[in-house]
Amino acid sequence: MQKLVIASNNPGKLREISRILAPLGFEAVPQSVYNVPEAEEPYVTFVENCIAKARHAAHLTGLPALADDSGICVDALGGAPGVYSARYAGEPRSDQRNNEKLIAALVGHSNRRAHYYCVIVYLRHADDPQPIIAEGSWHGEIIDTPRGDGGFGYDPYFWLPELGKTGAELEADVKNGMSHRGQALRVLVERLGLGESSGDNCV
Repeated sequence: MQKLVIASNNPGKLREISRILAPLGFEAVPQSVYNVPEAEEPYVTFVENCIAKARHAAHLTGLPALADDSGICVDALGGAPGVYSARYAGEPRSDQRNNEKLIAALVGHSNRRAHYYCVIVYLRHADDPQPIIAEGSWHGEIIDTPRGDGGFGYDPYFWLPELGKTGAELEADVKNGMSHRGQALRVLVERLGLGESSGDNCV
């Protein structure tokens, strides 16, 4: 098993990432095991925040690091909450308050289209000049009444018309097979394989 540190303290993300990476030979260790504090996320784009988090974890642990930055982008709100999804309603972070604020912001809007977006960065070490970057998007709509008790974040309000279910009503394996994070992780794994077989000197 190849050990790497996950630059996140979000239990939902950690479960999803570990579940997907474990069969591929990666031992995903949360940064909390190494007492790594959360990194600052001062940027307005997912990829900049993601690189900052991965570099922070790699620097403090000396291990390869994987960071995820993700959120939900709602068309009618100009892409908000976006990078602020986890703290949309302020601190302390609360899925319930975030969802309440989102539904309130959409009152009067007929356009309910939204998509989850995820970018994942893998750094071989803190000064890695060639981070591996992968992304994924998962499209749906926002509904006013929550359905399902699985998932986390905005999942109970994230409606998937083609399935007739919300993200919170999906089995974990089904969700991982189609979600933004699942897509990004599969792209990452493909790129990790290409990098290992290419014989470059940055590994």
